[in-house]
Amino acid sequence: MAFPEDVLTSDEHVVLHLHPHWKALIGPVFVTVLAVAAVGASFLLPDGWLIGQLAIVVVAIALAGWLALWPFLVWRTTNYVFTNERVLLQKGVLNRDRRDIPLSRVNDHSMTQHFFERLLGSGTLTIESAGERGQSVLVDIPQIEKVQTSLYELVEADRDKHSLGEDELREALKDKPAV
Repeated sequence: MAFPEDVLTSDEHVVLHLHPHWKALIGPVFVTVLAVAAVGASFLLPDGWLIGQLAIVVVAIALAGWLALWPFLVWRTTNYVFTNERVLLQKGVLNRDRRDIPLSRVNDHSMTQHFFERLLGSGTLTIESAGERGQSVLVDIPQIEKVQTSLYELVEADRDKHSLGEDELREALKDKPAV
């Protein structure tokens, strides 16, 4: 399921919309190939093995659904959305869990990459925010360096938007009566 655009405010726009890295699909693709091979091999059994063929097909379909289709649906319904106002984390196939982190509440963000993740350009992004939940860990982020840089730029732009510049500060202090 795609991310619903109707959850955005009127002046909010999406900067990045990501799913977990494609490496999360390596296992499901492998299981699918094995299931298809098992079903194909079951048709090579002698004619008297109809029950064995049927058992192989049923087990292959069940395993493919559990080990291939379900992880694909989890991957597809996990959304990491970065807007000019907030970071939205949404996941869930049957149930939905969404967390919104306003950019003004982001205190810190860091990334980690293992050797294999560096080769693939993915990694884990940890966002620390002010509030009860504190840390949000986003795993298997594709193009992690670009995402972290974009998050930094979004947070800085949000802080600049909500702070006074030097000229505005002088003007505000000038209009204030002396004590």
